[in-house]
Amino acid sequence: MRRVVIAGTGSGVGKTTITIGLMAAFAKRGYTVQGFKCGPDYIDPSYHTAVTNRASRNLDSWMLKKEVVKEIFLNGSEGADLSIIEGVMGFYDGKDPLSNVGSTADISIITNSPVILVVNCASMARSAAAIVKGFQALSKEVNIVGVIANRVGSEGHYKLVKAAIEQECQVPVVGYLRRDEHLTIPERHLGLIPSIERGELDSFFQSLGEMVSETIDLNKIYELADAPLIEINHEPIFKKAAQKHIRIAVAKDQAFHFYYPENLELLSAYGAELVFFSPLKGEKVPKNVHGLYIGGGFPEEFAEKLAKNAEVKSSIKKAIEDGMPTLAECGGFMYLTETIETTEGKQYEMVGAIRGKVRIHNKLAAIGYREVRGEKGNYLLPSGFAAKGHEFHYSTYEAEKDLPFAYDIKGLRKEQKEGVRLGNLVAGYTHIHFASCPELVHNWVKQCQRYKEGEELVHE
Repeated sequence: MRRVVIAGTGSGVGKTTITIGLMAAFAKRGYTVQGFKCGPDYIDPSYHTAVTNRASRNLDSWMLKKEVVKEIFLNGSEGADLSIIEGVMGFYDGKDPLSNVGSTADISIITNSPVILVVNCASMARSAAAIVKGFQALSKEVNIVGVIANRVGSEGHYKLVKAAIEQECQVPVVGYLRRDEHLTIPERHLGLIPSIERGELDSFFQSLGEMVSETIDLNKIYELADAPLIEINHEPIFKKAAQKHIRIAVAKDQAFHFYYPENLELLSAYGAELVFFSPLKGEKVPKNVHGLYIGGGFPEEFAEKLAKNAEVKSSIKKAIEDGMPTLAECGGFMYLTETIETTEGKQYEMVGAIRGKVRIHNKLAAIGYREVRGEKGNYLLPSGFAAKGHEFHYSTYEAEKDLPFAYDIKGLRKEQKEGVRLGNLVAGYTHIHFASCPELVHNWVKQCQRYKEGEELVHE
């Protein structure tokens, strides 16, 4: 089973650029490539998916148990010739500065994967060897098998770096990329996903793959990626249900697309048939569904168009008011409020199922991991259950009046109430990874079954 982690000495050293270039280059050679991303990020996996034509997946050792991380990797890698795992931040950076928990290093250890370390070699030669040697020495559990020198000034500069690292660190330097402003990934902002879906970055991906092929030894990387089989020692959580009991409508388009693949797969595994629809395209809530899932995304980027789809908004509001068990996360939560106000001060009318408005800001409003517990009445996470997830948003919700909170969330620095719960609607900014608490899926499907059968819906 061939797999390799593309790790960096820190953020901004070029991991994503090199990862995408390698994926494009191997795909052009006819290999089936599977992408993975360490941590909770949605953006980088969207690049992977566009290049490989396979849904990229997140591997997160803080949100998920180690055996679940292995299972997700094995499921995602099925049928692939090569799996490429893009790291996050610096190789050893994670939840805890005193351990590897939640870091790229941790993922490499859990999956027993070889590591290629990306080093920014601008303005240095022998010093690059000291950097690599330090990363090798910090943990005996990691397996750094090679180095890519990024941002070198010339081929001559590369040869100096290569000689120093290979002599002092006893690992091969498998190639380099030069300093080149044209290597910067375009549209790394809120317009990213639509641009990818329209194919506007295809030529860039192709050029990047060709550039990587010229100066990086793909044959050597493929050789170094040879790794032992991974075994899991627990009952798989992604078993498929024998039959589908209920149907859940899932909003999925350019405005709503932040879903962990495993969240959808777990819903299916627990007996839900998923019915996708696009609010952006004017598609109303499908008929004969028993649950509704509106994930994260960028509703603010499409606020004007979403506001004009009155019939769509009405169908969603009616479904919620009729008691359909509904989960809305981040962008979905924003969409269900009365109004979204942009940074320019323009206001757009949204669904109106939740009283209050959302205001978009130019700066991040919240970012980080979250431990999630349900507030009273939250049937997804009743007392005694907890899940894990993350927040990342530029907006704030301003309630017109006090509404019941959906969650009690604990972050790195504080604990607070978050979101809104109204009847069978659970909405909030937190993106929950269902694999951190599969009981949530069971509870949701069970509530949908009650709704389908017209039974009295149970709340804590």
